[in-house]
Amino acid sequence: MKIKSRNVLRKTDEKALINDIVEAFGDAGAFMNRKLELVESDEAEFIFVDGEPLLFRVEGKIFPTVKGALKLSPSRRRVVVDPGAVKFIINGADVMGPGIVEADPEIREGDLVIVVEKAHGKALAIGRALVPGKDMPGKPGKAVKSVHYVGDELWKLEQK
Repeated sequence: MKIKSRNVLRKTDEKALINDIVEAFGDAGAFMNRKLELVESDEAEFIFVDGEPLLFRVEGKIFPTVKGALKLSPSRRRVVVDPGAVKFIINGADVMGPGIVEADPEIREGDLVIVVEKAHGKALAIGRALVPGKDMPGKPGKAVKSVHYVGDELWKLEQK
C-alpha cells in the first residue's frame, strides 16, 4: 500500500470529524487534541492520529481501523465472538453466526461493525453486517463480511 498524499486537517475539518465519531460511537476522547492528518493511499483514505492509522473512510463514512477500535473501545456496533472464532477472524475469514455470542441490536444490515473477542473485548476485525444485529448470534452461515483485520496490510501500515 503506497501513500500518495498526506495533509494535516484544518480545525473545521477536525471538528466535523470528531462530531462524526461522537455521533457514531459516543466518545472521541482518543482523538481530541491530537495531530490529525488526512492520508490518501492507492487503496483507501485514512485519518492518521499522531502518526497512526486509526480511522479510515469506507464508502464515504469514517470508521475506526482495528487499531482505532482498540484505542477507542466503542460500546456501539460491536459483534462479540467466542474464542473458537478468533483464529479464523485474524486470518481474514468472514464471521459466521454460530461463533457470535452477542451483537449490538442496533446494528442494521449493511452497517460497518467492530468484531471483538469475548474474553478481553479486544477488536479483531472491522466488517460489514450481512444481517441485523439482533439476528446474528447463532444464525447459520455468514453474519459479517470481513473488511479489515489484525495482521492485514492496513494493520501493518505505519507512518512513513
